[in-house]
Amino acid sequence: MDFDAIVVGAGLAGLVATVEIADAGKRVLLLDQEPEASFGGQAWWSFGGLFLVNSPEQRRLGIKDSQELAWQDWQGSAGFDREGDEDYWGRKWAEAYVEFASGEKREWLYALGIRFFPVVGWAERGGYLADGHGNSVPRFHIVWGTGPGIVEPFEKRVRAHMANGLVVYRSRHRVNELIQSGGAITGVRGSVLVASTAARGEESSREAIGEFEYQAQAVIVSSGGIGANHELIRQYWPSRLGEAPKRMLSGVPAHVDGRLLAITEQSGGRIVNRDRMWHYTEGIKNWNPVWHNHGIRILPGPSSIWLDARGQRFPAPNFPGFDTLGTLETIQKSGYDYSWFILTQKIIEKEFALSGSEQNPDLTGKSIRKVLSRALPGAMAPVQSFMDKGEDFVVAPTLAELVAGMNALTEEKLLDFDHIERQIKARDREIAHPFTKDLQITAIRGARHYIGDKLIRVAKPHRLLDPANGPLIAVRLNIVSRKTLGGLQTNLSGRVLNQAGEAIPGLYAAGEASGFGGGGLHGYRALEGTFLGGCLFTGRVVGRAVASELNKSQSNS
Repeated sequence: MDFDAIVVGAGLAGLVATVEIADAGKRVLLLDQEPEASFGGQAWWSFGGLFLVNSPEQRRLGIKDSQELAWQDWQGSAGFDREGDEDYWGRKWAEAYVEFASGEKREWLYALGIRFFPVVGWAERGGYLADGHGNSVPRFHIVWGTGPGIVEPFEKRVRAHMANGLVVYRSRHRVNELIQSGGAITGVRGSVLVASTAARGEESSREAIGEFEYQAQAVIVSSGGIGANHELIRQYWPSRLGEAPKRMLSGVPAHVDGRLLAITEQSGGRIVNRDRMWHYTEGIKNWNPVWHNHGIRILPGPSSIWLDARGQRFPAPNFPGFDTLGTLETIQKSGYDYSWFILTQKIIEKEFALSGSEQNPDLTGKSIRKVLSRALPGAMAPVQSFMDKGEDFVVAPTLAELVAGMNALTEEKLLDFDHIERQIKARDREIAHPFTKDLQITAIRGARHYIGDKLIRVAKPHRLLDPANGPLIAVRLNIVSRKTLGGLQTNLSGRVLNQAGEAIPGLYAAGEASGFGGGGLHGYRALEGTFLGGCLFTGRVVGRAVASELNKSQSNS
């Protein structure tokens, strides 16, 4: 054998698995089709949010959390309903992950040098009954240093093993085939691609200049999902979410195309839950794109008025930050694939953040001074850049001018000023007293009972049409593709299963390629902070399982 193990994909899950195997003294070949500039994959671009349960950060803020409550929330969100088949292993991975997030996850990361922003975010708030979708309490822990801060300790350890000879890393190596022998996967074949100077995230050439073949006792597929392959997204789009969007932005680079998933399936691996996916509804086109059709997600607080393409306010609980897929379904069933926020300057200053490491230079750069500047008047600099240069923003002193600007952004001119004015005036009347039947206002007031939201996330309720709170701002919101919730079905060791439910010898999967564990540990919906966490967890579990199996086989030989 050329190596003890081969890891295909140098994203977060692949790096974690590589480290675990090399830490056990085994030789690992780490392959990736992209240039070395893209080391760390999608995780590098992330906001760096992690799902933790009963953490010190929560306790300091008075948040009472528990594994029992987290599992209740997980089940209510996942909605597992294929438990005899496609959800069988996903549910088991979910139970194991919630236990991990409630126990050693934070201690393990802390020992690696990872630290957290002190204010815990409240993502996916739900808005249904106690046992339905959503986080009952804030659990979104932002890593100090965002995505790069998560990648860094694992990259350092991989590079240390590269220096000591236990890891060989080869970029521009594109796997075309999994080698099979005697029913087992014993290696990989593929093409060496031409050298590329493409920067991180930029599309790179697919021109082949050579071939390769390597043998190993274990092959780990950690190549991500299908987020940039809009054709596949539309092919597997579930009817329960309405019609597939005719137009989407891409929240991930072009290489996230599902190609290796298809190759693994051809080698006998079973892909399950193809119809489960996670796309965001608050996408804006990047005025300074890194990849084609580059979309950025707004991370909104709960106060913006959310209207469909015709200017009709969405019903409860389709409020910003409450139920991503529920709102996606509502938007798609409206017959249009875009929607609108209307808000004020006061709201954008307090409530708007943008997803992505590059959109949060203060947190990514670990600058306390710059983080504190978020409390100063004015929108954050990256948000202000979108207001000034982004094609999806309209700013105006009056509602009439705002609606005219909104209509100017679309060919159809569907918005009626009188209709929108009536809805916003009705909403504003509810602010004038401590009582309300408007559930969004109830939600805003409820959110401000949490000190984290009151300090930095949720604006004080105010009348949108009061000029003192202006100017008015409208944002056209697009669907932005992101995550694949289904994937290769794996057992609790990360072994890929075939159609008969049997483990394929020598073949493992981790990260998004495995549906973040078992072919879909999220079920239908995510609680957020669970994608990076799923990559960390599956990479760790698979790496340790492979190392253990290698130790057994080598001691018996």
